[in-house]
This record gives sequence, structure tokens and C-alpha cells, in this order.
Amino acid sequence: MTKSSTLVPLLIIGALFSIFGFVTWINGALIPFMKTINELTTTQAYLVATASYIAFVVMALPSSAILNKIGYRKGMSLGLFIMAVGALVFIPAAEARTYWLFLLAIFIQGSGMTLIQTAANPYVTILGPMESGAKRIAMMGIANKVAGMLGSVIFGALLLSGIDDVNAQLKAVTGVEKEHLLDTMSDSVFMPYLVMAIVLFLFGILINKAPLPHVEAEEEDKSEDSGVTTKTSILQFSHLILGVVALFFYVGVEVIAGDSIIAYGLSLGMPAEQAKMFTSYTLFAMVGTYALGVFLIPKYLSQTTALKLSAIF
Repeated sequence: MTKSSTLVPLLIIGALFSIFGFVTWINGALIPFMKTINELTTTQAYLVATASYIAFVVMALPSSAILNKIGYRKGMSLGLFIMAVGALVFIPAAEARTYWLFLLAIFIQGSGMTLIQTAANPYVTILGPMESGAKRIAMMGIANKVAGMLGSVIFGALLLSGIDDVNAQLKAVTGVEKEHLLDTMSDSVFMPYLVMAIVLFLFGILINKAPLPHVEAEEEDKSEDSGVTTKTSILQFSHLILGVVALFFYVGVEVIAGDSIIAYGLSLGMPAEQAKMFTSYTLFAMVGTYALGVFLIPKYLSQTTALKLSAIF
């Protein structure tokens, strides 16, 4: 493929990375919001992140099977439709102010994101020369984190503005007045998630019609010299196992930083107007490192050297 032939597909996939980045990183604002409207403990509030990321564990293998059956493009489109359904479930959850419904909505959205990412990540790596695959992933990471910054700012403003005053009022009221205050705050998610559902649904239709080429990974060398024929199990590929372990810890650190920092700031007594920006600051720092990847790989650093340096520092 030439650069010109991959530009439009890369822009489309970049838009996809932006979409699930936007949805992923609003969890930082959702956690303190859910804690207030559902009167939760800190542990219970963090089930927001659990519901989102447990979907990746539960749905990863089913997503692979789905993609093998319907292909990358239809799989990404289906993932967007599933995310739209999850956004719609937020509406009855807000009306009933029922926490398990909120968690179900988040899990559904996480399932859609799992399907999209299972398709989008390998698609990006093989949409061009393999030696610059890390560079393309870094570009997608920038799109993801910039959209995450935007989502965090927007939902922080929509959900957390005035939350300090609400928490203070909740301590002074009881009964019907308290329920009315909580219901009013809960209803603030109605319009944002309705708009989100519409956008996700429309983009799902566009992806299904988009000019995304059918691409396949390079054929494996099946000669005896390659050593491939000696492998009888996926567990025999040590670099794969170590990569999974590395990703496990990386994602854990990334999520702790992005999803916890607003709640952490609030727990230290910082005003919500200040704390609601913390996730965006975290993602801004991540964008800088992704930009380094785009600039350095593969012109100045090989993918292998970049991995080694990342592991050390």
C-alpha cells in the first residue's frame, strides 16, 4: 500500500480511536459523580472502572471470534452500535438512579470498545510497513488521549460543576428534599448520553460504508528455518506472554492515573472546579510521550530499542 492509499483509512481509524478515547476517559468524572448521586462508598464508586475494564477480559475472545466471522470493518461498526446501546441504557439508569443499571450501561459500552479495539489495533499495525507500525500506533494514541482530554473536560463540566455545593446541601437535608436533590443531579446525564448514543450510531453507519481496504497480516514463513513449525501452542511464544504481562501492568497504571486522580484530588479537599481538570492534565502528559514515539520511531529508534527504553524508564 502507498501512503496516499492508507491516508483516508488511517484518518478513519484515528476517528475511531478518538471516539473510544472520549468514552473511556470520562470515567474519571463519573466516579465522583456516581459516588454522590448513589450515596456510595469509595470502594463501591470504583466499580465504575471495574465495569468498564472487566468487559475487556470477558469479551476479548468473543470479539476475536466475531471479527473472524464478519471482518474488521463490520466488527468496528458493530462495536459502535453496541456502545450506542450502552449510552442509551444510561437514560433509564439516571431516571431510576439505580447503580447496577449504570454499571450495566458502562459494561455494555466497554464490550463495544473491546470489539472496536480488537479490530482497530491490529488493523493499524498492518495498514502500512511493519517497521513503522509503532509510529502509527503512537499517532492513534495521540488521537485517543486528545479526545480523552476533551471528554474529561466536557463531562467534568457537565457532571461535577457545583458538586461541592450539592454535597454540602445533602448533609443539611433529609427525606423528600434530599431525594429531589439527588434526582435532579442524576438527570444531568440524560442529554449528554442521548447525544452520545446518536453520534455513536451515526458513526457506526459511516464506518460500515467507509472506504476501508481489506488488509491481512503478512504471511508467516513456514519454512523449517523459521522455527514456526516447532510451535504447538500460543503459550510457547515467550515474547507474546511477556508482552501481555507488560500490557497488564501498563494499563493498570494508566487507568489508576486517569480514573482516580479526580477523586483523589477531591479526597484531599480540593474544590471540584479544580479537581475536574486533573484527568485532562494526566492525558496531556501522555500525549507528549506519544508524540515522541511519532517523531523518533523508526527514524531514530527501532521499535525494539523503544520498548527497551520504555521498560527501563
